[in-house]
Amino acid sequence: MHHQKLEVYRKNNLDEMTFSEMQEEMQAGNISSEELVLMYKENISLRDKNVNALLEINPDALQTAQSLDFERQRKGVRSPLHGIPVLVKDNIETADKMHTSAGSLALENHYALNDAHLVEKLRKAGAVILGKTNMTEWANFMSDKMTNGYSSRGGQVKNPYGAFDAGGSSAGSAAAVAANLAAASIGTETSGSIINPAAQNSLVGLKPTVGMISRRGLIPLSHTQDTAGTLARTVEDAVKVFSVLIGFDPEDPITSLSTDFEGYDWSVHLKEHGLNNTRLAIAPELFKEISDEQMEMFEQAKEQLKALGAEIIEDVDIGSNQEDLGFAVLLHEFKADLNAYLAKTEQSNPIRSLDDVMAFNNAHSDKMLKFGQNLLEQANQLTGMLTEREYVEALERNRFLAAEQGINATLKEIVADAILLPQDFGCNVGAAAGFPAITVPFGYTKTHEPFSITFYGMAFSEPKLIEFAYAFEKAVKGRKNPY
Repeated sequence: MHHQKLEVYRKNNLDEMTFSEMQEEMQAGNISSEELVLMYKENISLRDKNVNALLEINPDALQTAQSLDFERQRKGVRSPLHGIPVLVKDNIETADKMHTSAGSLALENHYALNDAHLVEKLRKAGAVILGKTNMTEWANFMSDKMTNGYSSRGGQVKNPYGAFDAGGSSAGSAAAVAANLAAASIGTETSGSIINPAAQNSLVGLKPTVGMISRRGLIPLSHTQDTAGTLARTVEDAVKVFSVLIGFDPEDPITSLSTDFEGYDWSVHLKEHGLNNTRLAIAPELFKEISDEQMEMFEQAKEQLKALGAEIIEDVDIGSNQEDLGFAVLLHEFKADLNAYLAKTEQSNPIRSLDDVMAFNNAHSDKMLKFGQNLLEQANQLTGMLTEREYVEALERNRFLAAEQGINATLKEIVADAILLPQDFGCNVGAAAGFPAITVPFGYTKTHEPFSITFYGMAFSEPKLIEFAYAFEKAVKGRKNPY
């Protein structure tokens, strides 16, 4: 950097800075939001060529930061996010100079007409939207042969820790924060797409109960399971972002369930002794494919949890596993939801339906069909009307097996607070139920691949899960900077 002070600060201080540290430094006048943006841009220019986590930078980010610095001096701060640079996944609408494409070249010229509800909330809180992150194309629902983190628009996201899976589909949102290209990011999840990349990139991933955060302005996959969530380097930072995203949106009626948590003081759940007198259930059926080394690390994590006051309940049967849950729900809802979304985009957008997406892909097969599009083809064979018996049965089966008979019934029967999982194994069950999860870094394998543990709970059990995650994080200090 040309500014020597900033170059020294960037090299010595910026990496791994928390929101609280940034706010203290800005309040003391040691740095400004504008300078944070400049330093993160420098990191992006130097590091992202090896990570490929970003699709584009917000052209207005610097001036937004300048205005927020002026506001800080004149009026004070809006929230703990005031002046903090954050990234959003490319399937989240921003009504600015950035595109919203779900990683597809079919939508590379698509500008959203409005901000997503969660983006409105970020801006209101004073966050700086720094850019859009790469992702697995169409939220990993284009081809079952596609590698995690690949998109036709952005190419392959790479894990900053080495030649490991970057996770899907919020791979860019995770890799960018892990590589210290921003303070935090927003991802989306339908079935593991926050928890998996967070675990793979040694981050805290907070996937909330469906209904906590509005889905308005998200390019959809499944209205039953879709939700946005947060990725950050610490539990506290993930919670700070999460807290400003919560709220009722009349255009997403399920968010009426979140009204008890609007304006809620989440800081009371940041307890270093948050695992005292807790009961955590282990359901081995959910992680049958775990490696020996990962299992050994999971055993170590369990011993650490016991030392922190948790009781571990072994060999619990939750009555279902990932193989029990029907894929039909996603197939049917994807066509219906995507067609509805595309039909409402700006009139100049030629891509108005799933038919149009597939036709574009076929017409540009050299760029678009590296992995094929068999999932799009399967979905497009359905009516999109959501009247098929197969869909209705699958939806009822998913909700019953995952929620009522599965997680809910099990935790109540054995009087447990949460299910404990290694890495992201088994997260599909909780996702099918629409339940919350939080993953926390624990350590690294011998090849330095990140390893995490995940807490899964019943609907709206985020306060408890945050307590568990925060206590565990403070005790193990499992995250290390990849550089």
